[in-house]
Amino acid sequence: MFENLQERLGKTLKNISGRGRLTEDNIKDTLREVRMAFLEADVALPVVRDFVKQVKERAVGVEVTKSLSPGQVFIKIVREELEKAMGEANEELSLNAQPPAVVMVAGLQGAGKTTSVAKLAKFLKERKKKSVLLVSADVYRPAAIKQLETLAAEVDVDFFPSDISQKPVDIATAAISHAKKKFIDVVLVDTAGRLHVDSNMMDEIKDLHKAINPIETLFVVDAMTGQDAANTAKAFDEALPLTGVILTKTDGDARGGAALSIRHITGKPIKFLGVGERIDALEPFHPDRIASRILGMGDVLSLIEEVEMKVDKEQAARVAEKVFKGAGFTLDDFADQLKQMKNMGGMMSMLDKLPGMSNLPDAVKGQMGDKTFIQMEAIISSMTKKERARPEIIKGSRKKRIAAGSGTQVQEINKLLKQFTQMQKMMKKMKGKGGMTKMMRGMKGMLPPGMMGGGGPKF
Repeated sequence: MFENLQERLGKTLKNISGRGRLTEDNIKDTLREVRMAFLEADVALPVVRDFVKQVKERAVGVEVTKSLSPGQVFIKIVREELEKAMGEANEELSLNAQPPAVVMVAGLQGAGKTTSVAKLAKFLKERKKKSVLLVSADVYRPAAIKQLETLAAEVDVDFFPSDISQKPVDIATAAISHAKKKFIDVVLVDTAGRLHVDSNMMDEIKDLHKAINPIETLFVVDAMTGQDAANTAKAFDEALPLTGVILTKTDGDARGGAALSIRHITGKPIKFLGVGERIDALEPFHPDRIASRILGMGDVLSLIEEVEMKVDKEQAARVAEKVFKGAGFTLDDFADQLKQMKNMGGMMSMLDKLPGMSNLPDAVKGQMGDKTFIQMEAIISSMTKKERARPEIIKGSRKKRIAAGSGTQVQEINKLLKQFTQMQKMMKKMKGKGGMTKMMRGMKGMLPPGMMGGGGPKF
């Protein structure tokens, strides 16, 4: 998300960051570019107007004129105003209620509502250590009930059965009663989606809300719809007292207009971002971290959290110990590393959170997508145990066999072996005194300009 806005703002703010003095004229030119960047990102016009006005008022005031580096202070102001537009701080789910805490989830069809309910259940179970019960009050689509039941099994939480002959209010109240008896912490109620906002839907969902009185009422909306996402959320909020928004499909939204518009238009916080199709692809929404990403400063905190949660530390420790003892780094170890990265959403998902990654050429980004990872895994899987342990024996006929088995070309086998050899060399450098420093120096030589030291943006 935000690729287009990041690129446009990056160029604009780079011109002003080194200025020794800011004048009304050069601020005006920069703000005109910022305004255009926001409009191209499909940010709602009232949001753009307020943002530009606030930045201008602060930039021409005392804050900048007394600073030794006005250009950098200007960027600091832009960052702070971006945070303010999106809500300033992460707002967690309010679950401080007599169990079970009831969370109602609403949204239009196709926004990813039912999947988001399952993702939220996984998040609450694994990160918040809550017991969760899922129930579907969608009596219009039998497939929706079945889908939620399947997803509940996948994330290993309880599911309360329902069918289309029942009334949504009866389904939800029965589920809550069941949760009380079983001492379940949270009940997530999935409601019926519609193709558009209509009065019948609103009346039904109002009655349901009144009957179950949820502590959280979340609206799921598709980021790809841009500022329309904010307008749809506003229409729902006029009927229901929404407490927050889950913004889905952000991995496919290069503009980011929805994320920047929702808070301003609805007054409601974005609480979560759906960042992919995987069942664990749900992230808490942190305005400060998102503002950093928009300005090309990365989001290292989110990356650290992701590593903490998704990396198998015991396995990583085993590989590290093996390398330090001089036992070597094999293709099996390499395959394990690829799996760990895939668990974290792939290389690009990780790199997007590092500062300066917007400067990477498209050709380099193209080599780091999920397709490349799947291909590399397929190549290693097509090797024999002996070949994975001793890759130096992989010559002509073996390469042809591996290529045929993995559906790739011999050139791709050569490329993987070359990358593996480079990684092996880096691992060898980790042994002995100053090993990590040597390894980082080796990595710098392998990576494109701007990825490690010296080439990142200087904000």
